[in-house]
Amino acid sequence: MNTGQMMITIAAMMLLTVVILRVNTNFFNTSNVMYETKFGVMAVSLGTSIIEEASSKAFDAATVDMSLGNVNNLTNPNSLGKETGESYPDFDDFDDYNGYTKNTSSDPTFQSAVFNASCVVKYVDPSNLNSFVTSRRWHKKITVTITSPSMVDTVRMSTVFSYWYFR
Repeated sequence: MNTGQMMITIAAMMLLTVVILRVNTNFFNTSNVMYETKFGVMAVSLGTSIIEEASSKAFDAATVDMSLGNVNNLTNPNSLGKETGESYPDFDDFDDYNGYTKNTSSDPTFQSAVFNASCVVKYVDPSNLNSFVTSRRWHKKITVTITSPSMVDTVRMSTVFSYWYFR
């Protein structure tokens, strides 16, 4: 083999090395994006299930067994949360989820990552749903925040639950 052939062989080996490194980098980046997407979907699923579960409950502790016509009979804004003696999963009204937290470390459904969910329930005014009010209203907003050491981003979901009574 002469010098020219040796140079071509070395250049080909270098080119092959660069191509292999580039392919491996692309596979690594694709795997990261796929995991981030998977964890994001799982976090949204967890948040949605908490919101749907909370929305299936009565609007307020005062509306569990009867209807109300006066907003002053609703739970005091400073007392939103579970009542004495209540614990998950036996919540009976929407605002029991205020202060509720869930860690999925022992949940077999979430095997690939650990998620931490926390809930805040407050009264809101329909004219400005992005800020909480300190008085009783016919509308409550739940905000569920999901974090995970496996995720870069935080997932935050919310919905407004309103009390309607038709005679």
